[in-house]
Amino acid sequence: MSSNALAIRCHTVENHHLTTDFTDQAAILLQTLVADGAALGWTSPPSRAEVADLLWEVVDDGPKDARLVIASVDDRLAGMGFWRRYLRPTYRPHADLEKVAVSLDFRRRGVARSLVEELVLTATDAGVEMLTLDFRGDNLGAEQLYLSCGFREYGRLPHFVAPDDVHRLDRVLHVRDLRPA
Repeated sequence: MSSNALAIRCHTVENHHLTTDFTDQAAILLQTLVADGAALGWTSPPSRAEVADLLWEVVDDGPKDARLVIASVDDRLAGMGFWRRYLRPTYRPHADLEKVAVSLDFRRRGVARSLVEELVLTATDAGVEMLTLDFRGDNLGAEQLYLSCGFREYGRLPHFVAPDDVHRLDRVLHVRDLRPA
């Protein structure tokens, strides 16, 4: 391993991991990223309570319907992401990768790739057939990551995302087919 390589550890978060300390760390991570302009679905940093509620929702869905995965480096929260199955009965075989967030301290160091790979693995293990995701059209780094992880673009909604009252950005839709060949 080179001196620049990180020892990234990814694992699924269970109910007993959702301590106040962990949800506070996750809130700080998301607040920092959103304040820095990250495209995570918020126009202003979410409150700690909002983040805790979101994480509990995901974990409470159960391992066949949702998975929260965190990446840590030297016991520091380096990133997190999650997927959830679609609620509509006719979409139940499929899930949406809803968020992937990586600390500014660990950008471009393999954390996002490790998270996406672990999320794909857990979705496959849960029997998900197709894993979808979307991102803002100006997020070229996300696009490169997802394409390199086996996702492909299946659609684009022009001027769909409204980060403020003036700007409009495309919503880019990607999918990865997880069914056996």
